[in-house]
Amino acid sequence: MTSTTADELRVALVQEAAGLDPAGNRDRLEGLTPAGADLVVLPEAFARDFGEAGSDVGPFAEPVDGPFGRELERVAALRETTLVAGMFEASDDPARPWNTLLVRGAATAAYRKVHLYDSFGYRESDRLLAGPVEPTVVEVGSFSVGLLTCYDLRFPELARALVDRGAEVLVVPAAWVAGERKVDHWRTLVRARAIENTVFVAAAGQPGPRYSGHSLVVDPLGDVLAEAEDGPALLEATLSRSVLDAARRTNPSLANRRL
Repeated sequence: MTSTTADELRVALVQEAAGLDPAGNRDRLEGLTPAGADLVVLPEAFARDFGEAGSDVGPFAEPVDGPFGRELERVAALRETTLVAGMFEASDDPARPWNTLLVRGAATAAYRKVHLYDSFGYRESDRLLAGPVEPTVVEVGSFSVGLLTCYDLRFPELARALVDRGAEVLVVPAAWVAGERKVDHWRTLVRARAIENTVFVAAAGQPGPRYSGHSLVVDPLGDVLAEAEDGPALLEATLSRSVLDAARRTNPSLANRRL
């Protein structure tokens, strides 16, 4: 990536499959994290994949300062970036951890997924706990970044709550299960969250064949800046405040809303 100004944010999305071996996933973090980005986003559950539908993920849960969190912090410092990646966080219920996004680097946060994937024949709530309804926004460079995880994308009220807290970029790590209509839903919802909120959206998914891939970066008027197919990929894009400001002048829907 080329150098940027204070009013730009260099974003990289890592579309890579998580394995079932937590140590192996940790070992790949450094090699998968590119140099030169301000914000690097890996998929949901990158510390350890969900496994087969209905699998018990409790034995693979860790505290946020456990091995995965420490390695994420080390790599973020090494690459001089902010990293976002998904993990299973240990809760008071050993059988039901949280599905958590960790942010390490210039910003530090842990967002516990609010909306569990009890849909399309799955029952995520059978093996995971929902997080508290606490919209999480962090500062990366000169931009405010709001966090969503996968199924959260289908709930526009959470995205709007993040924007009400100042988010200008929405980040969506995902393991969007493949299937009929699923890529179309994913692309439509990512673009809708961008358009209705006049924000950038950076959505990083795990690749096929189990998941849908198609990670993408969308600007505040819904234009796709970069998009992957269904295999492993690295996407890079530069987000510009001038583009954000122009979009909000063109479409001042946030200012015009009545509710």
